[in-house]
Amino acid sequence: MSPRTPKQFEEMREEKKTLIMDVALQHFANEGYFKTTINHIARHAGISKGLIYNYFESKEALLEAIIQRSVLDVYTYFDIDKDGYLSEEEFDFFVRRVSQMLKEKQSFWRLFFQLLMQNEVREQFLKSYIGSGSLMQSAADKKEGLFISDIMNTIAEYFIRKKDKRGPDYDPYLELNMFLFSMKGFAITNIYMDQRDEIFYEKTVNRIIELYK
Repeated sequence: MSPRTPKQFEEMREEKKTLIMDVALQHFANEGYFKTTINHIARHAGISKGLIYNYFESKEALLEAIIQRSVLDVYTYFDIDKDGYLSEEEFDFFVRRVSQMLKEKQSFWRLFFQLLMQNEVREQFLKSYIGSGSLMQSAADKKEGLFISDIMNTIAEYFIRKKDKRGPDYDPYLELNMFLFSMKGFAITNIYMDQRDEIFYEKTVNRIIELYK
């Protein structure tokens, strides 16, 4: 048998890392983040506790990696050219791709939302990826150094730009939050739905795009 190549070793490492994260997500979501130990994860993943520490220095680092992977899954389809400017075409593509992702990875997102419902986990998520302060204020005062994730900053600016077209009565802050509420409600409803009407699902996606594009 010929020795493994560096590429094969890297693929094996990624497979093991993914296994650890998948098992951890399942148990963090179903049994609670604080109740789930590294020993527990190792046992259910069929590996040693020491091997987990070769990939993640702590349980907190493991949680961070799970959240980061989930954020990056969404970010992949957001602002495709990554120029910080969300066009209407990119907005359309993003909403449609997220709706497709919810169907394709329903079990994963169900577990992830269950994980985020735990107060301490949600606080860590907000601290790491959302930041503090008003979304619209952060977008408008970006040069002042207010922290906010790239996604929220860019999408806030997308709604701010619409004010010139919609007139003085248009409230971009309200529209942004209505869009976020719509997407959040749409996501939670559908990831917990064992059966769905595909035609109604597509009509709902089209309506969200129509309202906010």
